[in-house]
Amino acid sequence: MKGFVKWMDDCPFWLKLIFALPVIDIVWAVYRIVKGVAYGKMSRIIVGILWIILGWIALWLIDIICIAIWKEPKVCA
Repeated sequence: MKGFVKWMDDCPFWLKLIFALPVIDIVWAVYRIVKGVAYGKMSRIIVGILWIILGWIALWLIDIICIAIWKEPKVCA
């Protein structure tokens, strides 16, 4: 699991932005869940599950903004 988290953290900027587009944003939801499980953060797991359910509506915009500013999704950091 930590390998997936490291791979996502090391992805180039342009690929992170592509992963934040609508429908594809589920990648970041899975990332949040996996990172929550790997590091024992229940809040990150809950946010990941909510991201799967609500991410396609508008949360993908939050991911794009956060990636543009901080180079990673920062919700529930």
